[in-house]
Amino acid sequence: MSTAPEVPTGGADAPLSKPSQMFKNCWSCRLISGGGLVLSGAYVFNAARRVMRQGAPTSAGTVAQITFAACLAAWGIVIIADPVGKAQRKT
Repeated sequence: MSTAPEVPTGGADAPLSKPSQMFKNCWSCRLISGGGLVLSGAYVFNAARRVMRQGAPTSAGTVAQITFAACLAAWGIVIIADPVGKAQRKT
């Protein structure tokens, strides 16, 4: 039997870690990472559009690429907007 200290389980009442708090409060961090995701979404979208502009038929892979690009861009916008914790519960 060991006497190792207990590790917190990370439940709902557990305090946020220091890096997590810094990310939520750091505007430049959110802007850089969110902007990177938006730009990567634009890059993936342009790669899919380039194939379609060359006259190739639209395939399932091209549609998946465009969908993935939209998801990347949306994820970037969510990171920049940071909606977590801003909504107030109506009672």
